[in-house]
Amino acid sequence: MNSLLSRAFELQHAAHNLMYLGTDGEPLYSDDFCRQNKDVLIKCDSLFTATSSDIEEEANLCLALLMGYNATIYDYGDKTQKKQSVLDRTYDVLEHLPASLLKVRLLTYCYGENYEEGMLQEARAIMDKWDRAALTSEQKEIIEELKNIEENPYPFEVLD
Repeated sequence: MNSLLSRAFELQHAAHNLMYLGTDGEPLYSDDFCRQNKDVLIKCDSLFTATSSDIEEEANLCLALLMGYNATIYDYGDKTQKKQSVLDRTYDVLEHLPASLLKVRLLTYCYGENYEEGMLQEARAIMDKWDRAALTSEQKEIIEELKNIEENPYPFEVLD
């Protein structure tokens, strides 16, 4: 596996761990939380300018960046712009990516940013073809993630 792809997978793993930190019943310590946030942001920023001509590698890179920027609490004033830049890259990738778990994951994270109904429908269409009796843990997880986004839209919206 090449270095860029392994770094993208490493960021996906770190962001996933950060997003679910404390949900396993283990105590949550502020110093660990802050360290993991900083680590994820550093990984995001180090991969932000990286690109790949390989469509699956680029998809994994975009997914890692979306996950990372969503997971971290830190924002030095440019996180929103960086996320939009990654979303723009992701839209290009989605057009060329075959129906797969990777595509569903990307569609889910994009839907969580823009709530475009077409992305939800495309993700659902791919998931409808999965054998429900033989779902992988990754498939189960993204089904739950999409359900959570649908049931809890706009989690950071300020209510008047």
